[in-house]
Amino acid sequence: MKRLLGFALLLCATAALALVAEPAVARSGGLKYAPDYSDVRGFNYNTVSSRGYADEWNRYDHAEVDRHMGYAERLRLNMARVFLAYGSWKADPVRFRANIRDFTRTAYAHHIGTMFVLIDGPQGLMPNPFADTAKPEMQAYVKDVVAAVGNEPGLVLWDAGNEPDWVRLPVAPPNTNQAQRIRLAMFVATLLKQFDKVTPVTIGCEFLTCAEQTAPVVDVLSFHDYSQTRAQIAADILRGQALGRKVGKAIVTTEMACVGRANPYDIEIEEHNTAHMGWMIWELMIARAWGNVHGIFYDDGTIRDPAIVAAVLGFYRNRGPDIVMEQSDREGITSGILQDAHKWLDDPKPGWSAGLVIAETMANTLEAAQLVGMRNPPTRKLELLRSGGENIPALKLLIDEFVVELAPNAIPGQTPMHRFYTPQVTH
Repeated sequence: MKRLLGFALLLCATAALALVAEPAVARSGGLKYAPDYSDVRGFNYNTVSSRGYADEWNRYDHAEVDRHMGYAERLRLNMARVFLAYGSWKADPVRFRANIRDFTRTAYAHHIGTMFVLIDGPQGLMPNPFADTAKPEMQAYVKDVVAAVGNEPGLVLWDAGNEPDWVRLPVAPPNTNQAQRIRLAMFVATLLKQFDKVTPVTIGCEFLTCAEQTAPVVDVLSFHDYSQTRAQIAADILRGQALGRKVGKAIVTTEMACVGRANPYDIEIEEHNTAHMGWMIWELMIARAWGNVHGIFYDDGTIRDPAIVAAVLGFYRNRGPDIVMEQSDREGITSGILQDAHKWLDDPKPGWSAGLVIAETMANTLEAAQLVGMRNPPTRKLELLRSGGENIPALKLLIDEFVVELAPNAIPGQTPMHRFYTPQVTH
């Protein structure tokens, strides 16, 4: 399977977390892949600052990419799937080539291989992209991209086309160009193999039916999974692996995980790791287009959900029968702070600083004991309020909210213990 046969085994188990690249052997971002790609731990990537793929390359920012690849490296991720833009290439081929080359090298410096997606949808291509008259222009585009990065050590895979089997909803077969999209992706795959005799080619299919249909023109199969139950995820993985065995080619999931599709990151990752299936999440950054349902990192390196980070590192939430529930009032802290809160609320002239201490203690209790959802963390609410300057009415409302959330967790008779554990120092 082309370059797959040239990939070496891992050097040793103790060095698995810090592998060093040998570019002459494997162009894989500093990590050595097994022939079945089961060790892929990847992500789809779009810059936070851009307004789409064309804008990403038109206003390419090396510093931003370097920063984001640093986050990925810290998570031990090893492959980036990145969408190119025909329009950006057409507008300025020289700039475009320089930018995609810089991306590949920047990712590689962080031990991350790159998979470039040549086309997302036909709407971003030349007029009438399905016509034979468009083939020379498509050929020129593909040839130039290969010339720019085909020999880069960080290049791992080509993706000839993203989700060519996607159908505009509501599904209306007479009005879809699905068949044409699939033919176009397969044509691009043949062009990639014509111009690059080394780098494996895939097509990022939405469903396994497409992966089977396009199998003859690719080296690696890939599909996307946004299933809504563990059973569905596991079944898709097994079907994918069976297809790979049937056609004798490796397979990897190149898109998965969406908080808006009942498709949690940690569950997808756990199921894929359990099945020894390589994966790529959508997406690394909380970016403009999909940030409200996708992404791990904000631009400054803070995160949305620690459970995602833990799962990427191989640690999963306990959902079994042996969970030990947190008891926030074991030592009287919850009862004591509730008593303090009521006293502060009943004071006709409550102090701003004293109220902040009470509110922060309550917020920390709610978060530490996992007593509330973390979509809008209590400590965030408090810090936003604090940063706005003294506002006693707003602080009263926030403390009232925290009282309602904390009260059910108080244990009668625990209040006196609170005084022992609360430091008697000025805040």
